[in-house]
Amino acid sequence: MSTASPHRLRRAASTLAAGGVVAHATAGVWGLAADALNAQAVFRVLAAKQRDAARGLIVIADDPAHLSPFIKPSATAAWQRAVESWPSATTWLLPARADAPWWLTGGRDTIALREPAHALTRALTAEFGGALISTSANVSGRPPVRSAWSARRQFGHQIDFVLGGECDTPGRPSTIRDAVTGETLRGG
Repeated sequence: MSTASPHRLRRAASTLAAGGVVAHATAGVWGLAADALNAQAVFRVLAAKQRDAARGLIVIADDPAHLSPFIKPSATAAWQRAVESWPSATTWLLPARADAPWWLTGGRDTIALREPAHALTRALTAEFGGALISTSANVSGRPPVRSAWSARRQFGHQIDFVLGGECDTPGRPSTIRDAVTGETLRGG
């Protein structure tokens, strides 16, 4: 099981709250996290990854209450489908509220949400106390990094803190499903 000391979790959460970028292990690959509601922090991640904002991002939290403000109130059945499957390595595409930040949706009418099962990722989101973006730690088009050392080597000063940890299922990305139709879009 991936763990981190309470001190390191507090430092990581403080870094995120200050607009920083944190590298950490996730269920399948190493990831980069930032405060989902801090556009400047999110764009730092996108710049580091050389990723187009139009692709959208996955938003994670340890508590569905931190994710529900991003979805349309009328999406009750789809929301229930997602919540019943969490915590897990399944990301659900849900109808996004009209005022959901475009840097999260990529300008689409859906948003990708997940309550992770990975112990360290859950601990990080709990310590932060809100929604984070979660994206693989790699430059777009390149394989994800597989260690703290690789994250530092690839991103250097673009990362403000490396939390550490281990992946539960190394090399296996999360499953992405459409919460309205139930269709599996990736993995499964």
